[in-house]
Amino acid sequence: MKIYVAHSRKDDYKNELYKPIRDSELNKVAEIILPHENDDDIFDSREELKSVDYMIAEVSYPSVAIGIEIGWADMYNVPVILLHKSDSIVSNSVRGVATEVIEYSSSEDMVKKLTDFLIK
Repeated sequence: MKIYVAHSRKDDYKNELYKPIRDSELNKVAEIILPHENDDDIFDSREELKSVDYMIAEVSYPSVAIGIEIGWADMYNVPVILLHKSDSIVSNSVRGVATEVIEYSSSEDMVKKLTDFLIK
């Protein structure tokens, strides 16, 4: 299973998103693409999304770039899983293309719910 993870750069994604995912059981069973794990250069997600099984989009913070990536994933028929913090509001536009919407209260809660959904 190959998974692409999209997110805003407005939060501490390296500690709150990347690290918990890398430390999880999910990382052992899937190839997970974290586009800014090693640098902040522009990442060609349009091409990458053509070859993934799932797109995970952390949408707690509005982002035009994530919206574009979600659109590409939808165009390529890639299932989109939305993640968002409990205190955030998710737009109906992105909900409309989501396969699953996961609300979470902590990084641990996020990983558990995501793993439960992907590894059944």
